[in-house]
Amino acid sequence: MSPAKKKAMIHRDHPYLSVSQQCKLVKLSRSAFYYLPVGISAATLELMKAIDRVFTKYPFFGSRQIAAYLRRDGVIAGRHRVRRLMAKMGLEAIYKRPRTSQPHPQNKVYPYLLRGMTINRPSQVWCSDITFIPVKHGFLYLVAIMDWATRKVLSWRLSNTMHADFCVEALKEAIARFGPPEIMNTDQG
Repeated sequence: MSPAKKKAMIHRDHPYLSVSQQCKLVKLSRSAFYYLPVGISAATLELMKAIDRVFTKYPFFGSRQIAAYLRRDGVIAGRHRVRRLMAKMGLEAIYKRPRTSQPHPQNKVYPYLLRGMTINRPSQVWCSDITFIPVKHGFLYLVAIMDWATRKVLSWRLSNTMHADFCVEALKEAIARFGPPEIMNTDQG
């Protein structure tokens, strides 16, 4: 039950039960019962309007750039405050994101075969995944080959493109060092 519904159940002028006793019965703290939400101050509303104006003009600006832009206009607000208010307003910078999970339409999607399987020895199952690492002028792709039983990273590679070459190199290195696994698991089986 939500705190608002619990608050509605408590009556200040109940003939037999005090507010404290009623709060205990519905498992609501007294401070939650007496709490009155504080609205957004006029200064914060003005700052939110300024953020909205800048974001409308430059939708690719993040919180750092918006804070710097506002500072040039004489509005002092820290980056973290701007970020918090942007999140409250539902604003997110528009930028090109990496496309790490785009399956080829002709590739078959395999079922997940490891469900319920007990993995208890090294080289029984290896897994692999690709993620991206943001850097100053874009991002790099990281592939890691890991043993499920030991949780040891067996091999990894970085690349600035999504070509399969760096993934194959990482797998070949892991096989050369540790021998082939019984099962090699990736996102697509």
